[in-house]
Amino acid sequence: MQVRNKKAQFEYAFLDSLTAGIALTGTEIKSIRGGKASLVDSYCTIERGEVWVRNMYVAPYFYGGLTNPATRRERKLLLRKREIARLQEAVKTPGLTIVPTLLFIDEHGRAKVDIALARGKKLYDKRQSLREKEDRREMDRVSKMSRAI
Repeated sequence: MQVRNKKAQFEYAFLDSLTAGIALTGTEIKSIRGGKASLVDSYCTIERGEVWVRNMYVAPYFYGGLTNPATRRERKLLLRKREIARLQEAVKTPGLTIVPTLLFIDEHGRAKVDIALARGKKLYDKRQSLREKEDRREMDRVSKMSRAI
């Protein structure tokens, strides 16, 4: 089960990436395993030497009852101190931010988040990304047609 942040790939150019654990409470892991999560409009902040992911949506677990936590609460990311320090130094540069790109369950059954140090794209960069996507789609279409003939 994987949840991708497609909007982030369009909005940002990724410079560096890390994989972090995520601290969950209660029934959140069951919702994530069921694919009921979204990374759209989520971002990461660093406060008091800890990295937090904000605005990540995890649907309430259907069988959870009153113990379900808030759907868009802040969740702590689990990183090493040197990784946090490196991210903190990089974010001081104007125009750089940290965005979650992928939420997945690893082979041990734990929830992990891929985060990326990113720089926002300009409008012309976004147009170029769209053009490249259309070109790839057209090339795939032509290759499928040539195989069919």
